[in-house]
Amino acid sequence: MAHCGGSPSAAVHYLAGAIASAPENPEPYAVLAELWRDKPSELAEVVRGADSLRTVLAQSYISFLEGDMNGAALAIGSVTGVRPDITWAKAPWFSDARFLGVVSADALAEAAMRTMDYGHGLDTESMRERFRPWFRAIDVVAARQPLPEALAKMAILLRTCGLTDASFALCDQADSVERIMLTEVVRAGTWRKLGDLQQTVAAFERALALDPANWSLYLDLADVRAEQGDFTSAVRLIDQGMRYEPAELSLRAAGAAYRARLTGSPADLSELIELAPNLPNDSYRDLLIDHACAGPALPAELVAAARRIQNS
Repeated sequence: MAHCGGSPSAAVHYLAGAIASAPENPEPYAVLAELWRDKPSELAEVVRGADSLRTVLAQSYISFLEGDMNGAALAIGSVTGVRPDITWAKAPWFSDARFLGVVSADALAEAAMRTMDYGHGLDTESMRERFRPWFRAIDVVAARQPLPEALAKMAILLRTCGLTDASFALCDQADSVERIMLTEVVRAGTWRKLGDLQQTVAAFERALALDPANWSLYLDLADVRAEQGDFTSAVRLIDQGMRYEPAELSLRAAGAAYRARLTGSPADLSELIELAPNLPNDSYRDLLIDHACAGPALPAELVAAARRIQNS
């Protein structure tokens, strides 16, 4: 720490920068481990409530040193979500048997979800290469602790990275333990990524059979039916979902859009115009407006009002 003015904070900042430039280099970890042994309380103070990329990165390794493998996984998952272009998981500790043999399936699954938090594109050959240590970790932990919900979440990362066959295989492994709704939802999303809407529908229908009171599944299935051009089924599914959550904004907006598309009802388009500005997802809002405005013989002034929401 001499060249860091004796400051643990400055040392952590410097070492985390060295790790970022070459995550596979063991030397910065060795220095960080020595610092942890010499000044554990000071180092804990630095990383407690970590809110910067470098301190969260340091926290991941310190958690490993402390034997908190779940905390280590969650921290490196968060760092990866921010900067997936750096191969953080090449850290020697991430492939260490002490980590892979202890980290829980639930923690690794949550960490995998965190890698996708910022919506970076991961379906490229270069990204798959960077995420190879994650794929190995998933294989090891899934074999050791095959919890269906955790496996389904891990399968989402595989799908996002373009490994659709591996994603399906992990879903099948989850099913061999217990069939749950989430696994079918993940399977549906993978079929949708592949462009097979019939298989997507079948998976969502299996999910509904497992959880028939889940309003969001009715909405998901209605959206697929709308994508297929079957607005009669879409309206029917929305109506079924409304029985369970009649005040849900997205259900109400989708119902108005699909009825407007099916029947050309000005009242339904007016309802969508009222609801659309409050939808949290702009792309979904715009898709619903596109569907609705294609309804038969709708008043031009209402269509124009709906289009203005898209452009706002």
